[in-house]
Amino acid sequence: MSDVISISRLTKLYRNGRGIKNISLTVEEGDIVGLLGPNGSGKTTIMKCILGLNRFSQGEIKVFGKDLSDNFEEIMREVGALVEAPAIHKDLSAYRNLTLRAGIYGGVPQGRIDRVLDMVHLLQYKKDKAGRFSLGMKQRLGLASAFLTEPKLMILDEPVNGLDIEGVVEVREIIKRMRDEKGASFLISSHMAGEIEKTCNKVAVMYEGELIAFETTENALRLHPSLEDYFLDVVKEKRGEVII
Repeated sequence: MSDVISISRLTKLYRNGRGIKNISLTVEEGDIVGLLGPNGSGKTTIMKCILGLNRFSQGEIKVFGKDLSDNFEEIMREVGALVEAPAIHKDLSAYRNLTLRAGIYGGVPQGRIDRVLDMVHLLQYKKDKAGRFSLGMKQRLGLASAFLTEPKLMILDEPVNGLDIEGVVEVREIIKRMRDEKGASFLISSHMAGEIEKTCNKVAVMYEGELIAFETTENALRLHPSLEDYFLDVVKEKRGEVII
């Protein structure tokens, strides 16, 4: 399989000394890779570097085999993203929000907006102002925006944030369906090991700005009853603690 994302020795440090250090990571075609780690471990920083929202001080990022710095606009046409809070115009309806987004991308087929709103169960609220939405509904609208162009690569930061149990399951099913039916690849972040375990075929463990483990979910679970136990063991090993 070809590499969709190839990150080599990526470093981005903030003034307070936090950030990411010497990250190397690969997302292959059809992968659903989960960045697993506590808040502040560097998951969002990696995503922002890929999306051009952070300037990194060292390293290289290739997307679809092309250097990100030299081909940024071309690459971003094939990337959908939801990072931190969804970018929503509160005074506009859900439909109008997506219409504006479609205008930026161009080439969005007629009827696609209704299809993605239906996909995230917001079609009946398409005329409602987004500012009146609950946190979960805003998250759904952000996901609809990320899925709008049927991108080859999707970068989703805590995609189930604010969703109820049914919403979490629905988003998980959407992600897997887009991988299976459309061949899309995903880079997802979460601090919830159980969600990564149920959604992703590979897990990258982040801890204090470093990538301390990268494994298939299947292999991680061979010697551990859950991905949570796997995470705790690799963190203990990083700290030099005895694993019982």
